[in-house]
Amino acid sequence: MDRPSKATKQATSCRSPSSSACRLYTQSLYTLPLILGIFHFHSLANPNRQIPTVSSSTDQIPLLGTYGVSSSKLGFRLFSITFIMFGRVPKKSDNSKYYEVLGVPQTATQDELKKAYRKAAIKNHPDKGGDPEKFKELSQAYEVLSDPEKREIYDEYGEDALKEGMGGGGSSSESPFDIFEQFFGGGGFGGGFGGGGSSRTRKKQGEDVKQVLKVSLEEVYNGVTKKLSLSRNILCKKCKGKGSKSGASSRCFGCQGSGMRVTTRQIAPGMIQQMQHVCPECRGSGESISERDRCQQCKGKKVTQEKRVLEVHVEKGMQNGQKIVFEGQADEAPDTVTGDIIFVLQLKEHPKFKRKQDDLYVEHNLTLTEALCGFQFVLTHLDGRQLLIKTNPGQVIKPDQYKGINDEGMPQHGRPFMKGKLVIHFNVSFPETGVLTTEKCKIVETILPSSGASTSSSAMSLDECEETILHDVNMEEEMRRKEYQRQQEAYDEDDDDEPGMQRVGCNQQ
Repeated sequence: MDRPSKATKQATSCRSPSSSACRLYTQSLYTLPLILGIFHFHSLANPNRQIPTVSSSTDQIPLLGTYGVSSSKLGFRLFSITFIMFGRVPKKSDNSKYYEVLGVPQTATQDELKKAYRKAAIKNHPDKGGDPEKFKELSQAYEVLSDPEKREIYDEYGEDALKEGMGGGGSSSESPFDIFEQFFGGGGFGGGFGGGGSSRTRKKQGEDVKQVLKVSLEEVYNGVTKKLSLSRNILCKKCKGKGSKSGASSRCFGCQGSGMRVTTRQIAPGMIQQMQHVCPECRGSGESISERDRCQQCKGKKVTQEKRVLEVHVEKGMQNGQKIVFEGQADEAPDTVTGDIIFVLQLKEHPKFKRKQDDLYVEHNLTLTEALCGFQFVLTHLDGRQLLIKTNPGQVIKPDQYKGINDEGMPQHGRPFMKGKLVIHFNVSFPETGVLTTEKCKIVETILPSSGASTSSSAMSLDECEETILHDVNMEEEMRRKEYQRQQEAYDEDDDDEPGMQRVGCNQQ
């Protein structure tokens, strides 16, 4: 078990004001600054002389180092002397955590620290969906390592020494968001780290504006740039979004600064209805600006109308439903992060081509003669090129057959030189009844190969077969007729159960 140090005993005995230990302890508090002042003035007269050191059981720490020591190191020495004189040497702890958080070595320069913090802070900012705890650790690490005095203490004794009071306080009272804003142009590092933290009002996220943009298949195939005019709210340039000439405003008297008003009414005895609505006096802002102090340009509304033209670039191969985002181009408002304008592509139907991913589908009708003897036709593509589609004589196209042409489909988004397939779906039209006479049928039979079923049926005795008659059947009409018949039968079964009819029950004994 550790024995209490001498300073600890003195501090305990100081609970009694009349004790000699208390008087000795109190005198040491006045003597310490005097001793340090003598060393300081002595150093000015002897700039190259080394001064004595204070020894402890673990370290030998010079009181002021070489004479002429810098003011940043002076604070480090003073706190070291204070801890040693009162019987307490700061314990060394982990001094690599902050460097690992920023992802830099311990020999990193200030420029390297700034670059590492900038990259990590943007990535982990809560407004961009980052981890708030990670963002807080980054700000705390940069705050310590960017201060030469705190960094020297941290490198020597670690994080615990800062928490115990060395370097002007262990925990920072400055918000991590203040550090972020100051670093990215929100003001200087006024007051230094560890000083009084500045208050910060978190900006709310503005609403995004979504707009459907209809495009044709030709425009997606070739790429197009559309110019769209829009009108949006921007902060008043004259009053800079304050709404007043002086930049001051008072709390709205109607809603007491909440922006909402609550009204009550009695709708029945003992029943009261509460309704909440936007304050009509301040229009939900919670602020009131006097008539004389209102900005003449925005009339106290803090925003003005701006008309501009956006150029929307629809790239080759974009998909239906894909988004084109203009960041920070939505309506502006005071204390609000401006939202985005988002265009959602909506692909219009094409009379000839159908798109499936990166492939294009087109249907083509053939006569029976073309399907059997060959064909050729010209297909106008989406970029205006004329494609000659043909088959060789003797190449038979069957009904509902698909044929494809490589590298004639849709271009891939991001890789426009790579294209999918152009797929052609063939439909074969057969001649109507009566077109072929008996003589022509015999000629066709001599040309086309006959099936084995016809030969076998001719060899059978036709007297033993029953003759049938074929007729046309509309399958959709047939299915509707059967459904109606089924419903009618179910209705008739319900009518058979008369309400006055007694039902026979079977009793168990």
